[in-house]
Amino acid sequence: LAGPVGGRALAAYGADVMLVNSPHLPNIEAIADTSRGKRSAHVDLRKATGRAAMDALLDEAHVFVQGYRPGGLQSLGYGPLASDVQMSPRIASPLQGGGLLEAIAASDLLALADPDDADGDGISGRPNWLPDGAGGQVLGRFGWKSNQPSLLVQNATAFQNDLGLTSPLLPTEVCTPAQTACLAAPTGGSPELAAGRVEQVTRYTRSLAVPYRPGASDPEVLAGKAIFASVGCTGCHHPSFTTPDDPSAPWLSAQTIWPYTDLLLHDLGPGLADDRPDHEASGREWRTPPLWGLGRTKAVSGHTRFLHDGRARSVLEAILWHGGEAQGAREAVRQLDAGQRQALLRFLGSL
Repeated sequence: LAGPVGGRALAAYGADVMLVNSPHLPNIEAIADTSRGKRSAHVDLRKATGRAAMDALLDEAHVFVQGYRPGGLQSLGYGPLASDVQMSPRIASPLQGGGLLEAIAASDLLALADPDDADGDGISGRPNWLPDGAGGQVLGRFGWKSNQPSLLVQNATAFQNDLGLTSPLLPTEVCTPAQTACLAAPTGGSPELAAGRVEQVTRYTRSLAVPYRPGASDPEVLAGKAIFASVGCTGCHHPSFTTPDDPSAPWLSAQTIWPYTDLLLHDLGPGLADDRPDHEASGREWRTPPLWGLGRTKAVSGHTRFLHDGRARSVLEAILWHGGEAQGAREAVRQLDAGQRQALLRFLGSL
């Protein structure tokens, strides 16, 4: 018996998973992709027959994974949350092309920054400066708010926070003082991952290629590319860079790339705001996400959920959620006729 995401992972590894839902619950499209690979059944626990059926299923199950429960945040295992805790949902960012994004010269990114909107175009991208651990600052590049400076730090952070594995870069366990069982649990060493292992993973993520674009020269795609620029999307989604020479990484060196991002922070208005600051990023600011690989989202991730929390069900919905600095571009898209809009979406789908 499985909860939404945990059960999908078990099914992917070949387990026989049954999804049990109440018959009176609505069909929520946002989590429909979590049902892949499962059998399903409706059980009404308000009825004696339903409770008996559930007991019989539990007797046969090897593993029971509990799904989301109403009131779960009021039944915390370690006491109430602190009054200043802020939460904001996230979907994982794509990994392709990370090494190329990391290779872009900081000076090229900073040249695009215009924090005071000196040119008056309504776009005021700015960098997220992060502490470098030695009293200085380093430019943020990765994460929804550019809160990670490099793939090495991003990977070490994922090992620590997502998998509970310490490394020389981040050697501290993430157990709170109230989590005594966590603190007392055996570990795989201190740190649990050698520096070389983290570097191997980083070399892998640094080498993940950008998808090939077979339809890049299609006339409708090229028309959509021109529309993308004319409505103002390139004010944030900067089309192209050329990486500097780097003899240590020839596959990243002197490459002309088309990521469609400036990796800077932009105010996207109250509609997308999560009111959660992150280093120098405000609660209304988000990093411009790279668009390369956008058209492969369904094939790679099994869904078409976009924006930081997956609220947008399509690329067009994601565009229409834009506000703040992107409001002008959004309104220009709204004014396109059907053929122009189709060409724009064809272009974005080709990336």
